[in-house]
Amino acid sequence: MILKILDILRIVIVCATTFFGYQIGFAHGYNPEAQLHFMIPLIIVAIAGFSGFEGLVFAKKSAEIKGYEVGSNYQRQSDIALLSYAVVAVIVYFSNWGIRAELTIFFACIFFFFFAGVNHAVDAVRRKNYKWQNINRPFITLLLIAGMIYPVVMALKNLP
Repeated sequence: MILKILDILRIVIVCATTFFGYQIGFAHGYNPEAQLHFMIPLIIVAIAGFSGFEGLVFAKKSAEIKGYEVGSNYQRQSDIALLSYAVVAVIVYFSNWGIRAELTIFFACIFFFFFAGVNHAVDAVRRKNYKWQNINRPFITLLLIAGMIYPVVMALKNLP
């Protein structure tokens, strides 16, 4: 039950963050840096942080829900990597290192999400693993990328 709640929370937090992030970005003209400063840490913590926590604390059930092998050292490494992204995103946010640092951790994380989504899609096709968490990941990742393209491109245009 807690894993379903975490899965729903991930999606709800990312959707709400995107909505409010765009509100912040367009509050006074358009400020992509303010928008991304708000969105990046919340999105990374919601997705990477929750996923890493879920995988480490509920490893067996988490693997079963996705239709993956249980007890893999690779699963543990992946979960540690995900938690690392979340911790770094929080450090960058509170240290106020600026848009370059925020985009760096975002790009590292989004590339992981993208290739993990490809891995889920390949697994669904090859092994006919049609578990919900396996099927939705590629689509949710593409939606996330679509929602982030505009502010990221605009922030990059503003860099000296």
